[in-house]
Amino acid sequence: MKPSSPTIRRATPDDATTLSQLAARTFVETFGHLYPAEDLQAFLADAYAVDKQRTILAHPDYAVWLLERDGVAVGHAAAGPCGLPHPDVAPGDGELKRLYVLKAHQNGGMGGKLFATALDWLLRDGPRTLWIGVWSENLGAQRFYARHGFVKAGEYEFPVGRVRDREFILRRAAGAPAPRC
Repeated sequence: MKPSSPTIRRATPDDATTLSQLAARTFVETFGHLYPAEDLQAFLADAYAVDKQRTILAHPDYAVWLLERDGVAVGHAAAGPCGLPHPDVAPGDGELKRLYVLKAHQNGGMGGKLFATALDWLLRDGPRTLWIGVWSENLGAQRFYARHGFVKAGEYEFPVGRVRDREFILRRAAGAPAPRC
């Protein structure tokens, strides 16, 4: 049986368990090798707790989308008000908070479609400054975001237990052109 085409849909509070499991799985797949096991497990238990995901999914200022193939979630994106630690962040600025696709489902253009879906939602009320935090060593993501008008605006440390990751803060000014994926 041929796999169906992937679909993207807005997640609801009923998807909290699915989102929790997928978010933890994609984080481990992407970054798990960087952390001691006990630090990683403590981070996952806190950051991706089902109740925390349900709260995000129910909040009107946030949106999460699930990328599904044959009814199984294989990627997700999340967006909302900017919470990055940068002095130029202003009320009303938006942030792409997460964009992950399981490795087995990458390189088919669906990450770009998830990204476009999140940006469309962030810009639904008109132009505004957009922000993204990205790991300093994730060169592929940095190139992708640069193609979409994001430039480095700062840095911060992202804690996972005892490890402090160097993260870049990327910004795209309000009204900047949005190349399509």
